Amino acid sequence: MLREHLEEIESNIQSACARAGRSRESVRLIAVSKTQPVSAIEEAYALGLRDFGENKVKEMLGKESQLPEDIRWHLIGHLQTNKVRQVLSKTVLIHSLDSLKLLDAVDFEAMKQRIVVEGLLEVNVAEEESKFGFLPEELWGLLNRLCQYKNLKIRGLMTVAPFTINQEDNRAVFRKLKEISIDTRWNTLDNISMDILSMGMTGDYSVAIEEGATIIRVGTGLFGARNLGEDGQ
Repeated sequence: MLREHLEEIESNIQSACARAGRSRESVRLIAVSKTQPVSAIEEAYALGLRDFGENKVKEMLGKESQLPEDIRWHLIGHLQTNKVRQVLSKTVLIHSLDSLKLLDAVDFEAMKQRIVVEGLLEVNVAEEESKFGFLPEELWGLLNRLCQYKNLKIRGLMTVAPFTINQEDNRAVFRKLKEISIDTRWNTLDNISMDILSMGMTGDYSVAIEEGATIIRVGTGLFGARNLGEDGQ
């Protein structure tokens, strides 16, 4: 079943790229493996997937220790500052840098570990009260702070769009994030690049690709319904 799901997703990605006049290579698929067992990740790995996204630090670390070393782990869920130390050396990209306190904590811990960490600013484009992230108008107040970081490099933006049945309903959200990413104010800082847009999930990734997503995060569309058990960050 997973193979069939992956084939369908791949077909949809290629079609969306064609409609947008983009190459397939411009979009990276992250398999959202949160709450999925190790066996499911192994099956996806055997099909060629290497990028996996987890929401919880504890869950990610438990899986990471059991799986091949060449898996690229992405932290896509809210990161508590007291968990920063555990996760920095294990992830290739933190998608959910959602507060100034967290940005400071990541840069400080990365300095202590003598590593450079790459991450994305999470933007609450739809301004939902239930979501984490910076409001669009808050981003520009961060510019001076971001350019001072020595061990944290901002690679782009991420958003979690509202849940919707009709994926067209989120087109404006994705378009706005793309517009924010190309704002010339980012170009004044050496520590920031806007080459990554992480947006689009199972229900709306085709529209996200059409609007410029370079990373899509697909979970239930690939693995099926989540296994809802106890886990923690």
